[in-house]
Amino acid sequence: MSSMAKHVIVIGAGIVGVSTAIWLRRFGQDVTIVDRDGPGQGTSFGNAGLLAAGSMVPVTTPGLITKAPKMVLDPGSPLFLRWSYLPRLAPWLVRYLKHANDRDARRIASDLADMTTDTVDQHFALTEGLAARAFLCKSDYVYAYGTRADFEKDQYAWALRREHGFIPSLIEGAAVQEFEPCFGPSITCLAVVKDHGFVTNPGGYVAALAREFEQMGGRVVKATVEDIETQENAAPRLITSLGLMEADSIVIASGAWSKSLMARLGLKIPLESERGYHIVMTNPSGAPRQPCMITSGKFVATPMQMGLRCAGIVELGGLEAGPSEAPFALLRRKIAEAFPNLAFDREETWMGHRPATTDSLPLIGEVRNTGVFTAFGHQHIGLTAGPKTGRLVAGLIADQPSNLNLTPFSPHRFGH
Repeated sequence: MSSMAKHVIVIGAGIVGVSTAIWLRRFGQDVTIVDRDGPGQGTSFGNAGLLAAGSMVPVTTPGLITKAPKMVLDPGSPLFLRWSYLPRLAPWLVRYLKHANDRDARRIASDLADMTTDTVDQHFALTEGLAARAFLCKSDYVYAYGTRADFEKDQYAWALRREHGFIPSLIEGAAVQEFEPCFGPSITCLAVVKDHGFVTNPGGYVAALAREFEQMGGRVVKATVEDIETQENAAPRLITSLGLMEADSIVIASGAWSKSLMARLGLKIPLESERGYHIVMTNPSGAPRQPCMITSGKFVATPMQMGLRCAGIVELGGLEAGPSEAPFALLRRKIAEAFPNLAFDREETWMGHRPATTDSLPLIGEVRNTGVFTAFGHQHIGLTAGPKTGRLVAGLIADQPSNLNLTPFSPHRFGH
């Protein structure tokens, strides 16, 4: 190891934090990961497992302002709101909806494309020489629509995807079931996009990466982070449940829980939890062979080691409340509609927290000149963009910066 190596503490053992730690080790740094639950136990455990190369289209497209209230009031819509949380949510929601226009949607899509389009290559670069590569699969990504008219209604999003090189092949009518026999008669139009991939066990993947990080000489510490101390011309310090930890640099990669740490650094970040839900059907038959987005229910069905995982739904309701039953009930109905012949042994349910900023972009960069770096706020693309984010942040710390313009992701873009 170089005599100039820095000691870096990474807060968070999800895909972003572990990726950052691995790249830091490869760049010759001394690295400790701190997490209260251990590797791969948070949002990285329960996502759809998709390497979503074409997922640069933000939710805030034109028309959302008029559609959102109707969706929240419709029990058949995949958007849920815990009404008791609305007073706390309102300031964030107003700022979020202000981006639902053509100019902002195109700008955000362009910035997100920088983080998503090469996701498969980034995951393979991360796992070069590592056993964790066994969790990765290259695949198509299938968008399943009820009708051709439903696909046509999605043309704004498809136009943005086409601009970034993702052109769908359409399959209609009887050819739908020939292509993917699991679909029932409610699905009559598929848009198939190449150059995607998926992870066969997201939590297992991140845990395996963390074990290999330790084999590289890194450390994983299970502790709760209580505070970050910074001062002029001095290295940052971390206050944890195990005591004081000193470092040359600190990376905040704790997802939806990063907001309170940023407040201690004097930055008020408009970050909320987009609560996501999944159901795993174990030992399934009549399931898809590749990741499929069921557009009517806004969930992705992905074949995994533990069974068929159906993950998605959006519920706005904060970090504290437990799971709601209505999203699970809707997910079960939509699964039955799309896959009427699906049989399985049992189901396992989960709810987790996607970190959503008001402009749909993650925070990547240094907080002033404090030695504290941000790597969070990825909303729906945490697994997709985790390895690239880790590589970018590690490069900033190890004086090996990339040529990608990180200004759109600045942690200072929201002001103080």
